Amino acid sequence: MKRKILHNNLATGFINITSYGYAFVSINGKQNDIFVSKKNTNRALEGDLVRIRFLRISNNRIEGKVLKILKRKRKNFIGILKIQSHSSKYGSVVVYNKTIHVDIHIPKKKLKGHFHNEKVLVRIISWPKNFNNPLGEIIKVFGLSGEHKTEFYSLLEEYGIPYEFPKKVEKEAKEIGLKKNFDTNQRKDMRNINTFTIDPIDAKDFDDAISIRKLNTNIWEIGIHIADVSHYVKEGTLLDQEAYIRATSVYFVGKVIPMLPKILSNNICSLKPEKDKLSFSFIFNINREGKILKSWIGKTIIRSNRKFTYEEVQKIIDKKKGSFYEEISTLLFFSKILTQKRIKNGAIFLDKVEIKFHLDKNKNPIELYLEKNNDAHRLIEEFMLLTNRKISEFVSLNIDGKPTKKTYIYRIHEKPDFQKIFVLKKIIEPLGYFLNVKNLKESINHLLKNVKGKSEKNMVENLILRSMSKAKYSTKNIGHYGLSFNYYTHFTSPIRRYSDIIAHRLLDFYLMKNKECKSKIKSVDFYEEQSKHCSYQERIAVDAEREFSKFIQVKYIKKYLGEEFYGIITGFTSWSVYIDLLLFQTEGMVLLRDIKEDIYTLNSNNYNNSIIGKKKRKIYHLGDKVKVKLIDANVEKKQITLDWIQ
Repeated sequence: MKRKILHNNLATGFINITSYGYAFVSINGKQNDIFVSKKNTNRALEGDLVRIRFLRISNNRIEGKVLKILKRKRKNFIGILKIQSHSSKYGSVVVYNKTIHVDIHIPKKKLKGHFHNEKVLVRIISWPKNFNNPLGEIIKVFGLSGEHKTEFYSLLEEYGIPYEFPKKVEKEAKEIGLKKNFDTNQRKDMRNINTFTIDPIDAKDFDDAISIRKLNTNIWEIGIHIADVSHYVKEGTLLDQEAYIRATSVYFVGKVIPMLPKILSNNICSLKPEKDKLSFSFIFNINREGKILKSWIGKTIIRSNRKFTYEEVQKIIDKKKGSFYEEISTLLFFSKILTQKRIKNGAIFLDKVEIKFHLDKNKNPIELYLEKNNDAHRLIEEFMLLTNRKISEFVSLNIDGKPTKKTYIYRIHEKPDFQKIFVLKKIIEPLGYFLNVKNLKESINHLLKNVKGKSEKNMVENLILRSMSKAKYSTKNIGHYGLSFNYYTHFTSPIRRYSDIIAHRLLDFYLMKNKECKSKIKSVDFYEEQSKHCSYQERIAVDAEREFSKFIQVKYIKKYLGEEFYGIITGFTSWSVYIDLLLFQTEGMVLLRDIKEDIYTLNSNNYNNSIIGKKKRKIYHLGDKVKVKLIDANVEKKQITLDWIQ
């Protein structure tokens, strides 16, 4: 073993601490991270900015020691209080989300009034040199771990999602409600045309409405009307600042945290039926072949005739009769043409199934069901995609098709990472499916068609989604890979997405004729910063929604302890196998040491991971179907543990 001693080499970097206690420090200018053994981390915590000294080079790896913590990444943590006995000097707060690798000890005198298994917010107050654990104090109690209310409010705290609106913001919103806000003279009046909304059954805010009228035997006029939120939420107001901070509504199981106060989101801005409402519209003439002949974009006033749910519209489609049947069937006809054109143009047709839960009065999950997209969903989706594309093209292209070079906010989507596609390929092959990486989009669509109606459909769709890049917002347009659009924006949901408010404001500026209004447009850097913020907040919302959904799933699955199920292997680590439980559409884990039939070890070969038995040499690959028993559903860790059945 080659070992070289290093002297007086100091550096600064951020530390990444593993669950085993050893760490790596990333330093600018160094290609490889510096290894730090457990004894040399010097009370550093995950993400801290630290000063280190290089100690030696061992086996071509630089080893270092933490000399000083320059800046703590965080001092507050959310965990579960464990009080083992009254004779113990300390209670421990156990943090399960990998933000800290040690438990935080709470001195006994600070435990008065607290109980075992409470979920708490704890602050680190010190970490004495001769102590293995930091000392802390409890600054907030959420309730007993595992309870719906506890998990909900602790998750909001963890992700920094504000629950209530500041009083000044609420006041500003109420004042908008008292004003007469209709500037009808400046708007196209669409109130006499058949218009309706189609939304989920539990929807409170209605962002979009659709109108249709027949002009002659071959031509229809269709209007996509979007709530004119930017008319009410003026740039720079307290309301606008709060909406920007939130950037998105967050949808938890059984609860919505809106981006705007309810007086706006559910009432003033919402396109409710039988009320005059302000909207921003894309109106176009279309012929029987699905060709758009001409279009108009601008401010309108509408009056929705009817509020439909997706279920009601689907019933009308299936029975071929009912309220607005002719209009609905015509819209469905055109939406199918639009879908065919998209797929022909190279779009990936991912018809996702969503996991939903019915909760009882105590918020406990009593039923799991899968919500499938039907014709009613696809009808609305297709016209929203068209609107987002056409608005983006209107701003970005001149009549001759050349770029305008105007600043705009785009929804962009990069090509997928080849390594992830390779993993997807390896998982689906044992299931009898094939992926042609040279003709990826067409091959993915073919795969999606083949898994339709199969038990592994949702799992394969999830794997495809995971292999794709994450869509984001940017002023630098690169197009949308998944949709195969050269220009695409988010314009159709301004009640719940701040990105759409930005898109509305910029479009409004470009539609105005006077120079004074155009001078209000800020720098590209300003809108790029807003785009990044919207992307970041969207990611936080998605992660929080996913974590809360996992909590509900684990709570629901608890009732099936001891039962056996089939699953598909989706991943390996050096100590575990991850298995997608097909019946529940969720992932569980088997520890390698718990597989009794043999001693299995990870057999890593580039991206083609597998496990191999020491004695019988049996190999399990990604995508293999296996039988397992549910042995634990840990609500605290949001973790499902399985037993391997030979």
